This record gives sequence, C-alpha cells and structure tokens, in this order.
Amino acid sequence: MAVTGSESPGCGGEPPASGALPASVNDCPQGSRDTGGRPLVVAAIPCLDEERFIGSVVLAVRKYVDRVLVIDDGSTDASAEIAAAAGATVVSHGGNRGYGAAIRTALARGKEQGAGVLVVIDADGQHDARDIPRLVQPVLDGEADVVIGSRFLEKPKGVPFYRRMGQRVLTAATNAGSGRRLTDSQSGFRAYSARALSLLDLTEDGMSASSEMQFAMAGKGLKVAEVPIQVSYAGQRKRNPVGHGVNVLSRVLVLLSLRQPFVLFGIPGTLLLIGGLLLGLRVFDIYGEKQELALGTLLGAILLCLTGVLGLFTAIMLQAMKELLRGQWERFRQSEEAELADGGRGGD
Repeated sequence: MAVTGSESPGCGGEPPASGALPASVNDCPQGSRDTGGRPLVVAAIPCLDEERFIGSVVLAVRKYVDRVLVIDDGSTDASAEIAAAAGATVVSHGGNRGYGAAIRTALARGKEQGAGVLVVIDADGQHDARDIPRLVQPVLDGEADVVIGSRFLEKPKGVPFYRRMGQRVLTAATNAGSGRRLTDSQSGFRAYSARALSLLDLTEDGMSASSEMQFAMAGKGLKVAEVPIQVSYAGQRKRNPVGHGVNVLSRVLVLLSLRQPFVLFGIPGTLLLIGGLLLGLRVFDIYGEKQELALGTLLGAILLCLTGVLGLFTAIMLQAMKELLRGQWERFRQSEEAELADGGRGGD
C-alpha cells in the first residue's frame, strides 16, 4: 500500500470559527496544522477513476478539515496525481479491491493519525463539502459516534426517481436486519468519532459495506445520528443502477442471513408453517362437508408446511453456527490477550 503526498512541519493555526475550521486551512501543508487543542478532523475520500472531479473535491474539502486522505482504489487514470497536486495525501491500494476495502483503509488511517473525527466523502463531486461542519458537530458535541448525511431526511432534491426507489429498498432491508431505523443506509457521506474508529471492524469489500456498517454500529452500541444533506448527480453513470442495486441487495441478504438468521428465515418459515396448518384444517373442513378430498388445497398445505419447516431448520442451523463461531472467536481473543499479558509481564 503506497502513500504519496508531502508534509511540512511548523504551520500553526487558530481554533475554528463558528461553522468551519480555520480560514487559513488551505495555506497550511497537510499533516502539519496545529489544531489549537481541538480534536483533529481528517477527511478520507475513496477514489476510483475520478480524475474529472477529485481535484475540486479535495480543494473544497480542505477548507473544512485539517488533513485530507485520498484512498486510491486502483485508479487507471490520473486521479492519484491530481489529488496529490491538490494537497491530499494519497494512499494507494495498488489495485482495485473494492469500495468496502477503501472504507476499511480510511477507518484504519484515521485511527492511526489520531483523528478525533474522520469524515468520509465521495470523490465524484455529488456531496457538498459545505455540509461537513454539519456532520462533524454532533461528534464534537459528544451526541453521536457516527453521523450520516441523509439524502432522504428531508424532501430529496436532485435524486433521480430510480435512485430513490432503489435506496428505499436497500434501506428497508438493512433497517430490518440491523434493528436500527435510518433514512439513508447507503450514504457515503459520514463522520466517525475516535470511539467508532476503534470499535468498527468491517469485512465486506464491495458496495454493501455501508449496510455492514449499520449492522456493526448496532452490534457495538454506537450512537448514530443523521443530518440532512443535498447531493448533485453529474456526469455519466459509472455502473448499471439495476445491476448495482441487485448486487448490493444480495449482499445485504447474505449479511442478514449470517447476523439475523431468524429474521430472514425463522419468521417467514413460521408464517409459512402456520399458513400450511390453516390450509390443512381447511382440507378437513371440506372433507367433512362434502366428503371430498380437496387435492389442490392439500398439496398447497403440504408445500407451505415443508417450506416453513425448511426455513425454521435453516434458521436454527445458521444460528447454531453463528454461536459456535462467536464462541471460538471469543476464546481466540482471550488467548491472544493472555499471551500479550504474559509477554508484558515477561518484559518486566
């Protein structure tokens, strides 16, 4: 993983004025600003072939943060060079590893640099950097560990109809699985506290990382807030929206099956089983009234019962596997901590 960008020591700065970071932020080299005792605010921008927008995005973001990192996920154009010229520190994956991998790198780098707040913003210019103070403030005030810029908290403007419909489906599925109700589970414009950076541990490499994040936030008990943002979709779409939506939804369902198997399989299985039993009772009623076997209804009852039993069995098996893996992970973690403690005592 390569890192490019210059850092020059000795550049001081005053505490931020209301609503923004220091006015002199653009005159100060990356990684060298005195934050005046306030938490360090770092921005990370996942980037893949965004040479058209990345320079202007970096310049706009630098007005509101102390440091800008661009996570170059294998760009084949001049994105990395333009980002570095605009004043960002570029962290290169050396190849395309996926949006989720870029988010993991962003979180790790923010933690390494001691960020009090890490802002993640898209590289394609759809987000307005002027919304950064709005995202950062709840974290600075201790009101939230993660703040999500929502396109749908207020009446959305500039969001195409197909995007609104697709995002609602993905958000509904993510909300159902995580137990957290958000209006925009797929937003790429977020702010993270230092506590969130230390607790979040993601595994998804693709675009479903945002949904995995919501599962993880619920599991870690992180405080989450949403603030309204405006977006602007300019330029040609980089991916087919239907294919993209289906791919993300499929991964969300996989996450749901692994984390909440009873929600995805157990509840539907129970409902199907109940429906099958009710149809079975109807078969007996028909036979009692007409002395006839309602073959179609009987077959439907059998099918519903079998499908319901299969769903319940799947939920039980996945839950058992989940608990087994969790137990193994806890034992592994405890053994690692014990080894570290033993090593520390040995060093003393």
